[in-house]
Amino acid sequence: MPFHLIPPSASTNAGDVDAIFWALTGLSVFILTIVFGPLTYFAVKYRRGSKADRTPPRLATWKFEVTWTIIPFIIGMGIFAWAADVFFHIETPPSNALEVDVVGKQWMWKLQHAEGNREINELHVPIGQPIKLTMTSQDVIHDFFIPAFRVKQDVVPGRYTTEWFTATKVGRYYIFCAQFCGTSHSSMIGWVDVMHPVDYQRWLVTTGQGETMATAGQRLFNQVGCSGCHGVSSKIHAPRLEGLYGGPVPLEGGQVVTADDKYIRDSILLPASQIAAGYQNLMPSFAGRLSEDEVMQLIAYIKSLASEPSPGSNP
Repeated sequence: MPFHLIPPSASTNAGDVDAIFWALTGLSVFILTIVFGPLTYFAVKYRRGSKADRTPPRLATWKFEVTWTIIPFIIGMGIFAWAADVFFHIETPPSNALEVDVVGKQWMWKLQHAEGNREINELHVPIGQPIKLTMTSQDVIHDFFIPAFRVKQDVVPGRYTTEWFTATKVGRYYIFCAQFCGTSHSSMIGWVDVMHPVDYQRWLVTTGQGETMATAGQRLFNQVGCSGCHGVSSKIHAPRLEGLYGGPVPLEGGQVVTADDKYIRDSILLPASQIAAGYQNLMPSFAGRLSEDEVMQLIAYIKSLASEPSPGSNP
């Protein structure tokens, strides 16, 4: 890889982040100049033994004080608004993004595509297509950092975090763990391979696992016994999963939550933490019985049921 003083710019987010960086750098240089420039000049002019006139000036200083208070305030608020706009854009994945699940583990990255393809320390993506990463950790806090795309997000055990990007240049770019995570932290390095769409589709076919994430989740759903209570034909009084994802879930006590990835994960691993209204606390915990990869497969399956009407609903 060629040496770069700064990482290459290879995503739609990179230009916005770089613009803020260089604006802040230029502002810092300007402030240093107007502060240390006169400071150096006066230090030389009024050095001990010089013949400079030291008579105190008779000036109204309030104009200077108001000026150097109002102008920096306006500049600071302008940069804040600019950065906030960029931040909210970076933190809001497009609805058409391809989804990839990421599990951080000492000391490797495990990635699963919705189509079923699995990768270790490598991520293949098509150019020009938004990519959304849903990430969690199997052990300690990690941080998924792609310098060329200017995206970086903590990967935390027990919860899901997300980041997204749209690659703009075909090539191979570093993935780093930006959070110290143990003795081999420095070797937790991977690659993003940005490909033309045709090449990406060819890669999906040639490296396919034979089943999608949702299909793997359905197989696991039946294998570990979830269908015994949550299946359509089950006679056990358990919440139905058809049409669940993304909708409101009333809980015991009157609280209402959204059935997102975190809610489903907690329902699998910590079922007693949020009991759906009208149901008893009967579900066993699958903590220690399922890996993070398998939990993500189950979530993918439940997501695939989101468009199906729940039993008993009106057609």
